[in-house]
Amino acid sequence: MIGKLLVYIVVTILVIWSMDAVNINQIFKKNHIVQARVFYFLLGISLIYLVTNFIMDLFLSSKIF
Repeated sequence: MIGKLLVYIVVTILVIWSMDAVNINQIFKKNHIVQARVFYFLLGISLIYLVTNFIMDLFLSSKIF
């Protein structure tokens, strides 16, 4: 269980760092700041969940972890 927590922490840092490089201002309409923030937050949470589960499944299926 502690291994999954550590993977979540590392992946969270990597996702936040990588999402900082994306300029999403051109995607959203003007004056829709709240919707853009909610979308960005949900996208980040989704990426963290998906990447963490992928890494955990990869380790568990290969019996490395």
